This record gives sequence, structure tokens and C-alpha cells, in this order.
Amino acid sequence: MSTKERGDCSESHPVNCEDALSQRLVALVSWPAAPRTDSLVRTALTNIGQVELLQSLPIAPLPPKLLQWAAYDSIDHSLTATEPNRVLSSAYTIRKALIRKHFLARCIRSYVLKHHRSVLATSVPRTWDIELSFAHELDELWHDELWDLGEELETSPGRWYILKPGMADAGMGIRLFSSKDTLREIFEEFEGRSDDEEAESGDTSVITSQLRHFVIQEYIATPLLLDPRESLPSGHVNAAERFRGHKFHLRTYVVASGALRVYMYRRMLALFSCEPYDLPRRGNDKYLLPHLTNTSLQIHRGEEGVRLFDELIGCHILSGSRGDLLLSELDIADIKEQMARILADVFKAAVEQPVHFQVLPNAFELYGVDFLVSHVQSGSHGAHFQLNILEVNAEPAIELTGRRLTWILEDLFKSIQVVCIAPFVGGVSDQLNSWKVGEVRYNMQKCLDMQVRGGMGW
Repeated sequence: MSTKERGDCSESHPVNCEDALSQRLVALVSWPAAPRTDSLVRTALTNIGQVELLQSLPIAPLPPKLLQWAAYDSIDHSLTATEPNRVLSSAYTIRKALIRKHFLARCIRSYVLKHHRSVLATSVPRTWDIELSFAHELDELWHDELWDLGEELETSPGRWYILKPGMADAGMGIRLFSSKDTLREIFEEFEGRSDDEEAESGDTSVITSQLRHFVIQEYIATPLLLDPRESLPSGHVNAAERFRGHKFHLRTYVVASGALRVYMYRRMLALFSCEPYDLPRRGNDKYLLPHLTNTSLQIHRGEEGVRLFDELIGCHILSGSRGDLLLSELDIADIKEQMARILADVFKAAVEQPVHFQVLPNAFELYGVDFLVSHVQSGSHGAHFQLNILEVNAEPAIELTGRRLTWILEDLFKSIQVVCIAPFVGGVSDQLNSWKVGEVRYNMQKCLDMQVRGGMGW
């Protein structure tokens, strides 16, 4: 998939002209738990001509054009379903196939069985999804869903696996293990926690009986390692050995619109672990700081572990056998193209699960999608870096991005306004209709354009 650059969000957004917006817009803006998102939405809407901002839904009659750019629980989803020509909402009502880890695992597994050549066959860690409330239930699972995992644990003691709750976020409940006994101990630890037990600072335990759904993935032990200090002006030094390799994941903002177009925001973030990477080994499997890259677990660090991915060009690659390699612009371009292909197939896979993902012509949604770059001798595509998708997050926690990179978020929300909202108010322009898959406009790369049901609305 080649990428064609066209336009930039700094170019006054030609689609977003006040003359093109013929009807006054009423907008519900309500983000009770996300004040920065609320502010970004309001700022993006100032580019529209006349717009009335509300914090609660208007009393009948329904206005000619109602935008619900709000948190999922603040949206009237019945209006989204019954008024497709008058209401545009910022969330699909049903999207568990994407945002629940165990549903996503099943969704991708089903898709790969039907589409053997899909990029997802090599871009997702091997995954098992399980359901249990008590540790003793593992005994039955070893003879059923986890039979092959049990065989591996007994015959390949050097392999590591990662346990993740299917519905928890912010890094809660993540654990590493390399044996059956360790996995049982993990669930016994979770089982021993009571509902009213107060969590200590930095504690990532969960209560098994409240979650039930978990995924187990083969741990990727060869991540691309960089030192985030090197990307700052004060971090530039000549000796690579002065740096220490940190694991990181990429947070990519993805916008799905209508039924169905998918856009990848090209300015993605690299979120680093707070401690240098070390291979997991028995005895330190409970020490997760070198392995967890979730910013929610590193609030005390502020912006220290957050970088723009493009800022890392020229940094020393601290993984692999060579110590003289630098991350190049071509490396990052290759990773971004892998990402676009993976995203396209992830949404195709979700569309094939209509019970758990239902697109609507009058909805759009912003997701934070997490990827891990592994350093391999030769990836399936011939490069040295293999991208793996980890999870898809609805209502991503952008509050943790930090002030330094706020301008990226402002640009992202302006792009959403242009791509998703301006067509609803002023009509779809020829410019948007001519946007090809692989082309970049407003810092958004179109990854997928397919018609799932009906037309594109309006």
C-alpha cells in the first residue's frame, strides 16, 4: 500500500469552509471524566460557522442537525439508530469485537481461518482466551482450551506468556508467567482480593470473580529497544553505550467513519517503560516495570516516557546483535505502512462479526490502537521490524499525553472535524470522495474504504 501525501492540517482545511456549512448545528459535548477531550472537542467545533454547544440533550423537538460528540454513556444511542439523517454520533453503539480483548482475539482468529493470507496471521501474538472465576478452574482448562499451552509450558520452559484481563484497562491485571504453577498462583492472588480491599499505590491486581474473561498471549521477548532520553536535545551524545534500551509501544489514533471508512492519524506516539528492558526470568516475574509501557501506571513520570514516533529518527537501536544501527526514516515509514495494512484487516475482521460490531452511516469513533514493534532478523515482509497489534481502546486516555505534545491532539481533533463532521453539516464534497486508500490528507492516511450497509448517509 503506497502512501501519497496530500495536504496538511496546517493548510486551512479546504473542506472546512464556513460557506459550505448551510445549516446551523446543535452539538452535545459532554466528557465528564475527560476534561482535556472536552476542551479539544469544543476547540475543534469553533471552526464550524454557527454551532450551539449543549451539555445535555435538547428537549424536543429534535433540531435539524444534532451532533453528539460526547462520551459513550452521554450519547442517546436510540437517536443515532432512528434518526440517521439528522443525528451524527461519536461512537458506534456496538463495537465489542474491537475494544474487548477476548472478543478481539476471537474476531481475529476467525478472520485468519477464512483469510489465510491476511497480514493478521503474522501480526498478532498467539492468543488463548479463557473464562474463569476461581483458580481451581484451571485444572479443567488444561484439558480443554489450554491443552496446547500446557504442553508448551512443560516442554519449553524458556518461553514466557502474558496474562491480560479481557475488560480491564490502564495495565491492571497484567502478569507474566512461564509455568502452570505460576499461573495458578496469579489467579490465587486475584482470588484473594476482596471488593473492599484498598489497592496500594502501583498495585495492578484485579478481582477474578468480577472480570472472568482473560486472554493469554505469547510474550514478545525481542521488542525494539530505544532510549527516550536520546530524542531530546540534552540527550544527544556520541557513545551508544551510554544509553539503555527501553521497551515501548506505539499509540496510534484511528478514526472509523460511517459504514465504513478507516483513517490512521500519522502522528503516532511512542510510550516507554519507566525502567530499562530486561528479559523476564523466574524470580523476577512479578517485577513488571521494565515490561509495562502503559502511561496510566507512570503518572509520577509526567511526560518523561512519551515521545512522538518521528522524534526517534536517528536514535541508536539498542536491541539486536549490532550496536551501530540507528532508527531511520525508512524504518519508521515501513512500520507505518505495516500499521495501515494491519488496521485495514482488523476492521474487516470486525465487520465479519456483525453481532459484536455494527457500523452506522451516521456515526464515527476515535480509537487508540496499541502496537508493539519486535526486532527480528528478518520479518515476514523482509524488514527487520515486525509490528504486532496489542489492543484497541475506545475513548483513549489522551489526558496522559502531556502538555508538550498537546498540539498533536489539537491537530487530530481538527482533522476529525474536517473528515467526519463537516460532511454531515455541509454535505460530502468531491474532495473527500476522491480520497484514495493509502493517500494522506490532514495527516490522516485512509486505510480502508468499504460499503458495509446502505450508502454513506446524508
